[in-house]
Amino acid sequence: MASLRMSLQLVFIVVALNVSFIMAALPGMLFPKDSERREVKDLSGMWDFRADMSDNRNGGFENMWFAKPLWQSGNIIPMPVPSSYNDITEDRKLRDFIGWVWYEKDVYVPRSWEINTTRVVLRFESTNYNTIVWLNGKEVMQHSGGHLPFEVDVTTLLSYDKSNRITAAINNTLTPTTLPPGEIQYITGGDWYPPGFFVQKYTFDFFNYAGIHRPVKLYTTPAVYLSDITVTTSFTDSFGEVKILATVSSLSTIAMLPKGDITMQYELFDKSGFVVASSGGPDVFEGVLSIKNPMLWWPIGMNDKPAYMYSLKVITRSTMFNLEDVYYLPVGIRTVKVEGTSLLINNKPFYFKGFGKHEDADIRGKGLDYAIIAKDFSLLKWLGANSFRTSHYPYADEIMDMADKEGIVVIDECPGVGIRSYKNLGTESLEHHRDVMAELIRRDKNRPAVVMWSVANEPCSDKPQSVPYFKSLFDLTRQLDPTRPVTFVTMFKAWNDKVVQMCDVIFCNRYYAWYHDFGQTQLISKQLERELRDWFNAYGKPVVQAEYGADTVAGMHVEPASMFSEEYQVETLLQYFPVFDKLKKEFFIGEMIWNFADFMTQQGTTRVGGNKKGILTRQRQPKAAAHLLRQRYLNITLEQGGSKTGDELLDTLLRFESRDSGNMTSQMLQPSGFL
Repeated sequence: MASLRMSLQLVFIVVALNVSFIMAALPGMLFPKDSERREVKDLSGMWDFRADMSDNRNGGFENMWFAKPLWQSGNIIPMPVPSSYNDITEDRKLRDFIGWVWYEKDVYVPRSWEINTTRVVLRFESTNYNTIVWLNGKEVMQHSGGHLPFEVDVTTLLSYDKSNRITAAINNTLTPTTLPPGEIQYITGGDWYPPGFFVQKYTFDFFNYAGIHRPVKLYTTPAVYLSDITVTTSFTDSFGEVKILATVSSLSTIAMLPKGDITMQYELFDKSGFVVASSGGPDVFEGVLSIKNPMLWWPIGMNDKPAYMYSLKVITRSTMFNLEDVYYLPVGIRTVKVEGTSLLINNKPFYFKGFGKHEDADIRGKGLDYAIIAKDFSLLKWLGANSFRTSHYPYADEIMDMADKEGIVVIDECPGVGIRSYKNLGTESLEHHRDVMAELIRRDKNRPAVVMWSVANEPCSDKPQSVPYFKSLFDLTRQLDPTRPVTFVTMFKAWNDKVVQMCDVIFCNRYYAWYHDFGQTQLISKQLERELRDWFNAYGKPVVQAEYGADTVAGMHVEPASMFSEEYQVETLLQYFPVFDKLKKEFFIGEMIWNFADFMTQQGTTRVGGNKKGILTRQRQPKAAAHLLRQRYLNITLEQGGSKTGDELLDTLLRFESRDSGNMTSQMLQPSGFL
């Protein structure tokens, strides 16, 4: 069955090598937005769909499915976009499918887009994982990796007087060099297995959802357009600064623009729509906007007016072609740095009280869903949280937008999860990992909510080979963005981890009385304090508990507490809290429970219907521990109120929008010792 192995891997390698070369240049890629000079056409909806069930998974290529409408080459089913395809039907083969799936949609574009001063771009916000795209039967782009956008200029390839057929082939096969990595294993055993039987193996603990997970769009810009903008901010007692670096590009059909042809104009608007600063001029592609008495972007709970956002209007004008481009970028003025044993936001210590999360929900899997996004942020505020980690991959732009607007701090993590073998630490893996980090930083560099980059979760950081691998990643990340701290999340200990020394903040995962010492919750506090002190004593850096918790089946009650019961989850948390409270006076700066909500995993004897460590069910309903955690997080907000008056504290707490307002105050005013 070597032929199947070769077929799956060969097609993937072609994609990966081509994209790696393209990514070296890393051109700008602004999020598509409507403006006075731009239009966006969202192609979400039902697409034609077929999985390639051929033995070698290459039937679609061998029979050139892209050359004619997909329905002409076999049966199709409707598939929603955005959505994972796995849970849409009742077909087990599709739920667990590994290989190429094919999507197709016919679309019309406005005739007004046909003018030679308009550029048209086809963009996929996220597919998992490796993608080839055709337009009207012609291949237009390839991309390797999931969770991040990719796009191509299709101005000269579109038909403006008839429908256009967009075809995408997507492969979810994981190999030792993908992110996340995995491996195809072929199983033989005489008459026990059919010929060519294989399984996809991976070590990360969430379901390998696949498909077109975020919207597909067509959008326009003028032929001379703003292609990238980088914003960094700072402030003094009475002034704020917004530093701007802009990049302007043009269609290849446009002649070389002469020096001085481009005039840039930058206008910063406050929430009321007033211009508070402006600048610009011919060829002014970088500069500084100065704002008197600026409103700062604060995390929720740190200020009565959190998450203040300005709007930066960037106007690009070409005199030669009489063209104008307009783009709007939200801007939050804030600073972040690690100083001693603190993470400072706007020069004040910040304490993480949040969650590890997942993009995961019933039916749609990892597909973008606005209702789920709104519900999750409502729950984050109800719980009194101020942060989350994008475990274990970049989340949708729409989620990140909400974090910016709501004042929820984000540790932005790349898909470096499941790196558990020396086979995942080679040159090809590193090149791809570096490309992905560059893509992530390009996308999220201007977001005030993002205060830290995470380059991996629980890699094999005990291996000697991990040191040069991660040094390269840390160096690249700091080179691309010197304004934010960099970390990764470890599962090892202070005595055997070889990569933590590179971190600005130490993030560690540990599940006391769960994966060992089963049921012995009385051991948690002692073991936890020992480990956290070991980290600080070894490296002298601030420490965050990035994951902790216990699986809990909603509605299961046992007294005395027993594993998997709601009582056990509560009892577990109560053993962690006193240690957190003790050490946050020294070097401990955050607690992030695993997980916000239950989520789906691959089948196995340790996972009954997925991972149940959520304090909420997969349907976002609270378990007993949610009420305990809510009380704790809101208490911490009170404690960190400092010199605020009682009315000011209450105003701040009310911003968490409690649904239980009748007895919120009496619950929150309990001292920490109550927990």
